[in-house]
Amino acid sequence: MSRTAPARVVSRAERARLTKPTASVVWPYLLVAPTVIGGVLLLGYPLVRNLVISVQHYGMGELIRGGAEFAAFDNYGRILSDPELWEVVRRTGWWTLVNVVLIMVIGTLVALMMQRLGKRMRMLVMSGLVLAWASPVIATTTVFQWLFSSRLGIVNWFLTALGLDSFRDFSWMADGTAAFSVLVLLVVWQSVPFAAITLHSALLTVPDELYESARLDGAGGWRIFRSVTLPILRPVFGLVLCLEIIWVFRCFAQIWAVTKGGPGDATTTLPVHAYRVAQSLHRYDLGAAVSTLTVVLLIAVLVPYFRQLLRQEADR
Repeated sequence: MSRTAPARVVSRAERARLTKPTASVVWPYLLVAPTVIGGVLLLGYPLVRNLVISVQHYGMGELIRGGAEFAAFDNYGRILSDPELWEVVRRTGWWTLVNVVLIMVIGTLVALMMQRLGKRMRMLVMSGLVLAWASPVIATTTVFQWLFSSRLGIVNWFLTALGLDSFRDFSWMADGTAAFSVLVLLVVWQSVPFAAITLHSALLTVPDELYESARLDGAGGWRIFRSVTLPILRPVFGLVLCLEIIWVFRCFAQIWAVTKGGPGDATTTLPVHAYRVAQSLHRYDLGAAVSTLTVVLLIAVLVPYFRQLLRQEADR
């Protein structure tokens, strides 16, 4: 006659050990859930609504009385066949390239400079960067408008004082190249603090022993940056580059406040073009289609970085 084995008694410590993996897996998702839900509500709904409007006949009448009809891809066909769109796309690409290159180069140089400064001077520079970064966009834009004013602007006064009489009463916003340059200076001024502070924080994580070993091997400053600093900080550089591309590509407030896309179309980028189409023509469906194409182009630009990031995660 077989005897039944006695039931195994599970202690409290063993029960906690068995349940701990489940809690450790669920807890991170609970922590990020509010952010995910907020992002879906604040970003997901407008994106879906914009996509729906882009496939409807949605003008001023539909905005007031409703009842928009389904238009399939007619709106996309109309804007894609417009030569002006491709000129705006080219200008947006040039705008993004110039700004992002200047932001990353200047931000990196400022971060490296802060690494060599003393404690007091570094805190002073850091405070100035934070103040510039925290300044409201419209406030900074208003200051730049005053600086480059044709008659009362300090820039024209200074250039004229240096003997450049051609800048006397020069209207920066009436010339396409000049207006584009002023907007680039404005956006770079507002963006460099974020890049510099982020890269400086990342530089503090690089061990000093690596720099000392490189100097003992006879490496100069550029070689140390290329062989030591850059490989270690490549993920941070990639993240900052990605964020700056997104911020510059969708830049609207500064351009609209200063030039409204002018003179002519010299400073019209895709976000400004979408707004002008929607407001001037009251064709909100065409504006929504341009906005959707803007998102698609931005995703296409960032796909290589995301693929590299996923590949690095898989290799770990």
